[in-house]
Amino acid sequence: MTIRICGDEEMTKLPELCEIQYGYAFDSACFTEDNTHLPLVRIRDVKRGYSETFYSGNYPSDYVIDSGSLLVGMDGEFNIARWKGGHALLNQRVCKITAKENVNEEYIRFALSKALKEIENRTAFVTVKHLSAKELNQLEIDIPNYTTQTVVAKVLTQIESIISARQQQLQKLDEFVKARFVELFGDMFFNSKTWDEAPLESVADIVSGITKGRKTADKHLMEVPYMAVSNVKEGYIDWTTVKTIEATEQEINQYRLLPDDVLMTEGGDPDKLGRGAIIKTPLENCIHQNHIFRVRLDETHILPVYFAEYLQHQRAKRYFLGCAKQTTGIASINMKQLKSLPVLIPPLDRQAQFATFVEQTDKSKVAIQKALDEAQLLFDSLMQQYFG
Repeated sequence: MTIRICGDEEMTKLPELCEIQYGYAFDSACFTEDNTHLPLVRIRDVKRGYSETFYSGNYPSDYVIDSGSLLVGMDGEFNIARWKGGHALLNQRVCKITAKENVNEEYIRFALSKALKEIENRTAFVTVKHLSAKELNQLEIDIPNYTTQTVVAKVLTQIESIISARQQQLQKLDEFVKARFVELFGDMFFNSKTWDEAPLESVADIVSGITKGRKTADKHLMEVPYMAVSNVKEGYIDWTTVKTIEATEQEINQYRLLPDDVLMTEGGDPDKLGRGAIIKTPLENCIHQNHIFRVRLDETHILPVYFAEYLQHQRAKRYFLGCAKQTTGIASINMKQLKSLPVLIPPLDRQAQFATFVEQTDKSKVAIQKALDEAQLLFDSLMQQYFG
């Protein structure tokens, strides 16, 4: 693996630039949730910067790290990140990178992030991808002089900070929406405002979608876009990749999506069960697959914006988890269970107030998202320019 910085610098192996400390095999019998002990940095903790697992046993002091330590996860996605969780213990399959003299550690962080992604992409996937010490030790980097390293690191860090700030702004706006929801509708879990309740089927038309690979006698088929499970996220539609399918005119008429339809997935990770989103401007003749439910609400009783937020609330999530079929970490619901979903129905004027607030917030989010996309594009372009 080679990383190139503007092309013609001297090739240097990673161990000549950095000290690489590999984690210790701590005794799992001493793992605990008691936070009076030191946290243990495991694979999943590298990216998020904190741990919920602590270690109650004796440990060698050489494996204590602190905030700011540069860590690499050696399984899964091969994440590289600065540790944020204070004093902690470096567990096996996590390594710590420390730059040597005349090597800028931030420069190494950016260079390695590019290299690790390439290693991950070419590593054969079985159950979990593994990064070996041999691969790290053989990795070579085009290393410029220290001044250039510092300039590159400074530029990329500044853009990275802008990206982070934009992401935090979007998160804050989402928090404002949730706070406004509680302000208008109270504690939904306990129905503190005693709103009327009704099964979803009484206020909505609900249908499943088209099955890929089905047989049809009609030879007059049209290729149309269709929504797959991967397009339906928690609260939004992902238009990154839209697949197409051949369908009959009757099928298109039956499954055609309309503005303000709510799409819901039938299965997935338990914590994402029943996720849904409003499709505001569907593509022409867009239909949906059979693993997605289309919910078309009676807007004289319930508004799509209110219902989409309701789906993200614990009241709805608890219902789905309670009735879902679960196998090997995957949960699913069926049409009957979805139709029976108990929905709290506040007065329409309150729902309209919430919809107006969300609309105003979405306008702010569009501007912030545009700035975020531009910053990310610049960052990606510079990473390509610096490291190939």
